[in-house]
Amino acid sequence: MNLVFLGPPGSGKGTQAVRLAESKGLVHLSTGDLLRDAAKAGTELGKKAEGFMKAGELVPDDLIVGLIEDKIASGTLENGFILDGFPRTIPQAECLRDMLVKNHIALEKAVLIAVDDEEIVRRLSGRWFCPTCQTTYNHPARMPKNDGRCDNDGVELLRRPDDEEAVVRNRLEVYRNQTQPIEDFYRNESILAEVSGERPPDEVFTSILEVVG
Repeated sequence: MNLVFLGPPGSGKGTQAVRLAESKGLVHLSTGDLLRDAAKAGTELGKKAEGFMKAGELVPDDLIVGLIEDKIASGTLENGFILDGFPRTIPQAECLRDMLVKNHIALEKAVLIAVDDEEIVRRLSGRWFCPTCQTTYNHPARMPKNDGRCDNDGVELLRRPDDEEAVVRNRLEVYRNQTQPIEDFYRNESILAEVSGERPPDEVFTSILEVVG
């Protein structure tokens, strides 16, 4: 079983992808992990990727797809994989498709965790964290017992700069403009499966299990 997970920031797709990977014995592949592992391993592609990252530049699409292809060649993905955070653009999706076709590998589903923009803003702008123990709180799902202070150590909670409402709305606009066309790409390939992410995590996971089989 080979899957792609799609969804806006704050949709919970990363958490659900990891959970499904553990449940089905699949390999969870995030772009960040791929790049870090390749750089650590010192492979030819890894060294190239590291060069781009150290220069603060975006890693080219074909290089990322090459890292995925290396993973396939290593034999570690025999049970299947879940791609989380890639592809983000149509060129990336096309590059990935061509590589999979070349390797005679089918992509069974592209799972979209759909969440309304206002719900995303509410979720992300309501996040706070403890700078000491890194515990995360979220209004209204998980609030600290003492307003504004961590339950574990009493340290004053902070908000990450990218969780400010204006920043969240900008991230969503970027997602809608850049990544949402991917939904149509996979819809045209007849493999898009949409799941509502506006429910408790366990209910979302149950729906994912139903659509992936």
